[in-house]
Amino acid sequence: MRDAEVDLWMGRYDNPMKDVVQHLRWILLASDDRVSESIKWSTPTFSYRGDIASFYPKGSMEAVLVFHKAGLLPVAFEGLEPAPRGGRVMRLISIAEAEDRRDTIDDIVRTWIAWREGAGRDIVLDGTDAPAISRA
Repeated sequence: MRDAEVDLWMGRYDNPMKDVVQHLRWILLASDDRVSESIKWSTPTFSYRGDIASFYPKGSMEAVLVFHKAGLLPVAFEGLEPAPRGGRVMRLISIAEAEDRRDTIDDIVRTWIAWREGAGRDIVLDGTDAPAISRA
């Protein structure tokens, strides 16, 4: 579900990766009608019964999508890097690469929703997992 506050954030977002971030936004929102977006931790965050993913907005050479609790999911997804607190990170450098990864993003979102409606429904997510990105 598109959010006006995120529209405003995107309008002010001055970054060379803005087009890639915007494209990823559309992919995430199109992945399932139950996904909502908001501004949390000063960045667009996508949610369904807990936070699925947020952008790391400071990267200027790549778009970084942080899947906050992907480490809890019953499936490991190819192309994701480990991140702090059970998160996983996807790094992309172009709209074409985002399109190439669309199926993976859709699978992550669908898996998250199925997990939150099934085995993961009773797991309390405390919301303290702000995006924490380190670059080796």
